[in-house]
Amino acid sequence: EVQLVESGGALVQAGGSLRLSCAGSGFTFRDFAMAWFRQAPGKQRETVAVAVIGSSADSEFYQASVKGRFTISRDNANNMVYLQMNSLQPEDTAIYYCAADELGGSKAGTYNNWGQGTQVTVSS
Repeated sequence: EVQLVESGGALVQAGGSLRLSCAGSGFTFRDFAMAWFRQAPGKQRETVAVAVIGSSADSEFYQASVKGRFTISRDNANNMVYLQMNSLQPEDTAIYYCAADELGGSKAGTYNNWGQGTQVTVSS
């Protein structure tokens, strides 16, 4: 069974940095697009960043609000995907989810495999 486990979420002050990690198992990691989504209280889940299938570093999409601050990367040899988050703002506060899909894309509805999420809280 496909399994995704996120880690790295924490409470951080505005302007700080965090690196989220997602460990995958139960599937051929390099054949799947990997993505990060987030959901803030009372809001819809939104796409944060997407790494293309087979890429170890490149992303095909970044949410406009995080572009230049966040970087998605993947390590196919170790079945890991990361989200480096710099210059964090209170508006980045959300549960962050790792997702995987054979087809990829920037829409949450196309992803069939999800982690349980990790909480990121950014204080003023």
